[in-house]
Amino acid sequence: MAKKHDHRDDNLMAVEDALSKSEQFIEKNQRLITIVIGAVVVLILAYLGYQRYFLLPKSNEAQEQMFMAEKYFEQDSFNLALYGDGGNYLGFLDIIDEYGITKSANLAHYYAGICFLHRGEYDNAIDYLKKFNSKDMMVSAMAEAAIGDAYMESGDAKKALNHYKNAASMHQNDFSTPFHLLKAGMASEETGDYAGAVELYESIKIDFPKSSLAREADKYIARAKGNL
Repeated sequence: MAKKHDHRDDNLMAVEDALSKSEQFIEKNQRLITIVIGAVVVLILAYLGYQRYFLLPKSNEAQEQMFMAEKYFEQDSFNLALYGDGGNYLGFLDIIDEYGITKSANLAHYYAGICFLHRGEYDNAIDYLKKFNSKDMMVSAMAEAAIGDAYMESGDAKKALNHYKNAASMHQNDFSTPFHLLKAGMASEETGDYAGAVELYESIKIDFPKSSLAREADKYIARAKGNL
């Protein structure tokens, strides 16, 4: 009677063969492997050094400069907020130029865009606001709505409508979303799409009944329907 073949022996031989081939590969390519590992270590150390000795000090400097620019912004001193005081403190534009890799510079794009919006420089407002990025959806929605404001003020209601709709779709809540929908409705009326405006105004009333604008929605609905 023939003996049963033991598959465990085959598996063991396969493992030993694989280990042998791995050892041969390592021996054959030892210098290359050492170079690759060394390069990875150098890159990691360089990154850590960059973070600690360059980016962190830059970020701290940028935050210090942002403090005064934000104060000017809060005081509606938009020229000083944008361009600085010419001596002690930088404005948002210089912060962007000098500290472009920092989070403060990213935030400065938002502030600069709002400053230009208040100054009536709508193209600049759009340019800077579009360069702002945030993981906070509520802040992103505010920036998107501000772009809509800039387009609306410059007479492009169609583009304004798109940005207001985008803003309304971000981080929906009873406080800010109804205002984005209201602006979208007004932009829709401006384009002549009164049916679309009615839908947007009705969304305020139906989807956000607890909002302060829900009580006013009927008058906007009636106005838009009157033009159908």
